[in-house]
Amino acid sequence: MILPCAASRADYHILPNGTAYSASLDLADATGYEFFEAGILGERVPVKVVDVALTGNCSPCTFSWRGENTILFPKGNYTLTFQGPVRDNHFIAIYDRPRRVTIVLPAGFDVRNPALGMVSSGATVTDLPEGLTEISWNTTRIAEIRFYEKGREDLLYLFANIWVVIAIVMLVPFLLTWRKDHISP
Repeated sequence: MILPCAASRADYHILPNGTAYSASLDLADATGYEFFEAGILGERVPVKVVDVALTGNCSPCTFSWRGENTILFPKGNYTLTFQGPVRDNHFIAIYDRPRRVTIVLPAGFDVRNPALGMVSSGATVTDLPEGLTEISWNTTRIAEIRFYEKGREDLLYLFANIWVVIAIVMLVPFLLTWRKDHISP
């Protein structure tokens, strides 16, 4: 989960192994950016990011680190890119005001089965070429997904089918004896 300060557009791409993401955020009139997650009780927990880069009307755009999770730069409009971790196939981004957010899942991952995955309200899920899946919100303060490997969906259906067969096997003798007791004079 990442909590950006001011981003009018935010694009996230989950990496092919599902354990990290790359982000591109548009920042307007910003002077800094803090990388953190919300903990279990909503507290701010610093998050370690890598490959941080800043682009805009500067060449090169420079920034300085304050601590391990905050960058500072001159006030302006920028595009911030970085990579961060994804834990347990769960991604959440929280904003101070509504933003346009897009998350792209690589081939082999999905969010549409509610027993395995989840998408926060207001999202549109679209299939893209090459097996990619795009989840987008036109305006949202919270963009959250829980994704799964498509093979897990097959296992879920197999498990459900096994339980249906067990239920039938257990019910058939009962139904046969019940019918026999109710039909006899």
